[in-house]
Amino acid sequence: MASVAATPARTPNGPGPGEASASFPTVASVPGPQEPEEEGEEEPAEIHLCVLWNSGYLGIAYYDTSDSTIHFMPDAPDHESLKLLQRVLDEIDPRSVVTSAKQDENMTRFLGKLASQEHREPKRPEIIFLPSVDFGLEISKQRLLSGNYSFIPDSMTTTEKILFLSSIIPFDCLLMVRALGGLLKFLGRRRIGVELEEYNVSVPILGFKKFVLTNLVSIDQDTYSVLQIFKSESHPSVYKVASGLKEGLSLFGILNRCRCKWGEKLLRLWFTRPTQDLGELNSRLDVIQFFLLPQNLDMAQMLHRLLGHIKNVPLILKRMKLSHTKVSDWQVLYKTVYSALGLRDACRSLPQSIQLFQDIAQEFSDDLHHIASLIGKVVDFEGSLAENRFTVLPNIDPEIDEKKRRLMGLPSFLTEVARKELENLDSRIPSCSVIYIPLIGFLLSIPRLPSMVETSDFEIEGLDFMFLSEEKLHYRSARTKELDALLGDLHCDIRDQETLLMHQLQCQVLARAAVLTRVLDLASRLDVLLALASAARDYGYSRPRYSPQLLGVRIQNGRHPLMELCARTFVPNSAECGRDIGRVKVITGPNSSGKSIYLKQIYRSLLRLASPSPQPTPPGAVPVSSLIQVAKAVNNATERSLVLVDEFGKGTNTVDGLALLAAVIRHWLALGPTCPHVFVATNFLSLVHLQLLPQGPLVQYLTMETCEDGDDLVFFYQVCEGVARASHASHTATQAGLPEKLIARGKQVSDLIRSGKPIKPVQELLKEKQMENCQTLVDKFLKLDLEDPSLDLDIFMSQEVLPAATTIL
Repeated sequence: MASVAATPARTPNGPGPGEASASFPTVASVPGPQEPEEEGEEEPAEIHLCVLWNSGYLGIAYYDTSDSTIHFMPDAPDHESLKLLQRVLDEIDPRSVVTSAKQDENMTRFLGKLASQEHREPKRPEIIFLPSVDFGLEISKQRLLSGNYSFIPDSMTTTEKILFLSSIIPFDCLLMVRALGGLLKFLGRRRIGVELEEYNVSVPILGFKKFVLTNLVSIDQDTYSVLQIFKSESHPSVYKVASGLKEGLSLFGILNRCRCKWGEKLLRLWFTRPTQDLGELNSRLDVIQFFLLPQNLDMAQMLHRLLGHIKNVPLILKRMKLSHTKVSDWQVLYKTVYSALGLRDACRSLPQSIQLFQDIAQEFSDDLHHIASLIGKVVDFEGSLAENRFTVLPNIDPEIDEKKRRLMGLPSFLTEVARKELENLDSRIPSCSVIYIPLIGFLLSIPRLPSMVETSDFEIEGLDFMFLSEEKLHYRSARTKELDALLGDLHCDIRDQETLLMHQLQCQVLARAAVLTRVLDLASRLDVLLALASAARDYGYSRPRYSPQLLGVRIQNGRHPLMELCARTFVPNSAECGRDIGRVKVITGPNSSGKSIYLKQIYRSLLRLASPSPQPTPPGAVPVSSLIQVAKAVNNATERSLVLVDEFGKGTNTVDGLALLAAVIRHWLALGPTCPHVFVATNFLSLVHLQLLPQGPLVQYLTMETCEDGDDLVFFYQVCEGVARASHASHTATQAGLPEKLIARGKQVSDLIRSGKPIKPVQELLKEKQMENCQTLVDKFLKLDLEDPSLDLDIFMSQEVLPAATTIL
């Protein structure tokens, strides 16, 4: 059973239209170096939440290590049971929850319950209490304004910085500001992500983002599993056993054609947080419909190729902030920026009436071209890969070029120096060489002579012995000392100067990081919509239409997206829920006639409406097949909820199950116009025959159409009005392969129950059992040895014969 909760859901929206955020500031093929095979392993993402509750309002802020961003929620009213806070915890699944040690009874009770939830292991959050003074309003404002943020230029004055942050953070939300201050205190104390760094290295904060919990559909997690919205399976590769799971046959699996990892994350987010915002839904569907046009197929494929080069920008920016940048990071960033420029140029040629195209065309600014130009002109990708460190191209720094020229000319120069050194050495020394070792400098190297046995034998007049390596003695001479003074440590000097240039380049990138973050948001959105358009084209999905006049949902020839991939033929069915007529639909029909598939088809069609991919979800969802799930649906369903009930009551006594089902339906019918939209699939025909439900316009009876052809039963899998005449359980049992004797006996017992007659054992079975018992008793007599002196006939008769005789007579 599945139900859809109708209460306005409140969940973090994630990046999207209307979201305030602040962070670091036509191309068929992407120019640049060959992309590395790996971007580097990502650290497991953690979320650290700070929450304050006061006078019925909630202030929330959390830090996400995956993108080093702080998210905040403006002060929001919450019930004393803190349902809103529970929803936030369920959505973001924090690693730790930080709050003030001074709390009222409601928050104390809530946190105690949270800490005792054993079923959340191993992800049960750590509860951390900080002194209430750490959440003071003024000290929290001071922490926010004095923070070192890479996306704020150093040239800003204090006043400008305050104005900038005030445009991002609503400082009039006092609880939220205090929560932000407490979060910053916690991050600085725990040093999240920089535990092993120098103490002067602060926790990287690459942006502030606002999330708003509005216009979202409330869906129970069991729904995703029961209806196969998501389905995780063990990965078949032995190399990925430790890394975990892969997506199995699921709605998410067949729609996920995203080319970048962040697009896949956004698609999953849309499924877990479906929206009711019609403006947002229509803006998504406009993009999908545009790419479904045949003339736009080539453009869609070209954009999809470019999106494959959009990589994990937040991870790279985080490494830049910590000065941990790898060579591969520069390559990945270069590819990402050039691909973003390609996306911008392509979107500028597309209709600007579509908001996403307009956003990409305008917000992918010239800063991207500046970043790409800087990286392309400065970074020597081939040299960096060869030396496994950051190196710069020629003509960037004349001093570096000169030192590299000297370093490259050293071999021939040192050969000449070695020839002069050999002229001054003992004639017993056959050869020598002058070598350069980074960090050590220039050394004279001569082969070890047979006479050089003890360390004292290594001493040579005019030379300073340094060390012995591979039967070669290394010395400093006057000339090598002169070379050290003249040329210095070229290798280290070059590395130091190139590192300085890398730091300057990093600063240039971080100063324009805001556009990179926006690139990731818009590119992931475009990636998801292109993936949905591709799936809609292949599977023949159509665009849903939203009408404010239609209070409900009308599905015309709906299909089950997974079943039609597995079955040879699939029969589409229509469904409608709305108005005040037929709000409760009771669906009867034989087993295997398609009742459960019909219910799942309705829900999946509705979910794709709110995600969206072409087709329809009204507000919220919870699968319900047990008493606990039924209680959840009864307690939470409203007039805007959709409740799907599949075979409820079959797991207990027939009379009890029938009574419970009838009571639940009558409870909803008693609500009248505020009754939720209910679809009930059941085999309890007595629900109708015994007239257990009140008559009226709120109830509508549907059945799965069948036809009897002699002894066969033909399923049409088509929904029609009416009530099934029989369950046809015997036919279903025959299809399942049960023996004919058992099926015949089942029919006989069913007829006896229906007529109220007593059920007697089958005579043939009794006779067969009697013969078996007689044969057993005869065998015992035949095995009896009357000449055995230990035989006691009284015991034999009382323990063997008489008990067996009672089963025969």
